Amino acid sequence: MNHPSFILASASPRRLALLADIGLVPSQVLPADLDETPLPCERPSTLALRLALAKGKAIACTEPEALVLSADTVVGVGRRILPKAETPEEVAACLKLMSGRRHRVYTGVALYGPGGFVAHKLCESTVTFKRLTPEEIAAYVLSGEGLGKAGGYAIQGRAATAIRAISGSYSNIVGLPLYEVAQLFARVGVKL
Repeated sequence: MNHPSFILASASPRRLALLADIGLVPSQVLPADLDETPLPCERPSTLALRLALAKGKAIACTEPEALVLSADTVVGVGRRILPKAETPEEVAACLKLMSGRRHRVYTGVALYGPGGFVAHKLCESTVTFKRLTPEEIAAYVLSGEGLGKAGGYAIQGRAATAIRAISGSYSNIVGLPLYEVAQLFARVGVKL
């Protein structure tokens, strides 16, 4: 689908590539600039959906006749929200925390459309890491691959060798749950 007024409210190249895989090509990419700080006691799943809705609304207010797709991915260990790792130290801290245990990846997705249409979904996947050695963590940090990623890793890269199991949507872990996206578009009559 190449809808003349389909906007992706995200700067993520992974989301753009995933959409292209299913034939969705936005006419514009307009990331929303907003504070992504979690609220006090906010759960990872709640944060993911709140940010997805806020990002979509920010763009839909300026483009009311467009279809606007927004998303936000949050990695959680229990109730703890892991950062989008911006430094090598944050990548290492995330990997140490997830080493040998399970964590959850939540992505909230929202679709805004003409006439005030809005629909949203939340996707949850579980990822189990093997126990990582200090050398494995150091090597991954040096690769730079985890920078800017929720939880400090990218499943579609080198981190795949450390993942023992996943449960749920793989595309969700990459950054955009395609099944849920297809369901949202079907609600506005777009079949993929």
